[in-house]
Amino acid sequence: MRPVAFAALCLVPLAACEPDAEINPTPVQWMEWPAEVVVATPFAVRLLVMQSCAATGFRPGASANESAVTFAPYFLETRSDVLCLQATELSLSIAPGALDTVGTAPGLPADFPRTFEMRATADVFAAPAAGAAALPVRTFGEVTVRLAAPDPSRRNAAGRVSLVVESPGCVRIRPYGAYQPEPSYVLDEPADTAGVSGAFVRGYLYEPAAPLCGEARVFHLVSRN
Repeated sequence: MRPVAFAALCLVPLAACEPDAEINPTPVQWMEWPAEVVVATPFAVRLLVMQSCAATGFRPGASANESAVTFAPYFLETRSDVLCLQATELSLSIAPGALDTVGTAPGLPADFPRTFEMRATADVFAAPAAGAAALPVRTFGEVTVRLAAPDPSRRNAAGRVSLVVESPGCVRIRPYGAYQPEPSYVLDEPADTAGVSGAFVRGYLYEPAAPLCGEARVFHLVSRN
C-alpha cells in the first residue's frame, strides 16, 4: 500500500502552527484482517480512514475485550487555521482525503478455538446522539482465534464500496477513499451485484483455482447493507 502525498502550506505565522493537542475521531471506510490468528498474538489490520490534509498525529485506537476487537481511530490535531494545497501523483492508489495504513490488534486470549467480532467507528448515515463524544461503532466481521496453525489463505474485509463494471463478466468493488486504478477487487460472482454500489459490504479475499479477470486474488461477497 502506498502513502498519500500531501503538500501542506501553512499560511499563518509559525507560532500559530504549534499543535493544540485536541482529539479528532475519524471513521473507518474499509478494513482487512486475517480470517484466523494465533491465540494471544497481535495481528496487523489494514485501515482505510478519512483524513483532512491538516490532520496530524494518527492513532489507530485499537482495544479488545472478551468479545471483540475495536478500532476507534483519531488524529491528535486538525488545524482550522491552515490552508492545505494538495498535490498528488498519477501513480497514487489513495485519493487525497484518505489514509491507507495498518493498525495492530491486541493478542486475543482463548482456551479453545473461538471467534471475536471486529468492530470500528464508521459512518452509518445517522447523526450521533446528543452529547456523544465518539462516532458510532459498527461490526465489520469476525476473526477466529486458534491455539495453533491458523489458516492463512483468507483475509476478511468489510467497508463501504463503489462498483466498477469492466465488462459483464468482470466486476470490481473499490473501497471508498481508494483511487484509480487500484486498489480494487474483482468479485468472484459478478452477477450478484444488486445493491452493492454505495453499500457497506462484508466478505473475504482469497486465491481462486484460476485467475479471474487477470487477478490471482478476488473478493467473495458475503453480505451487503
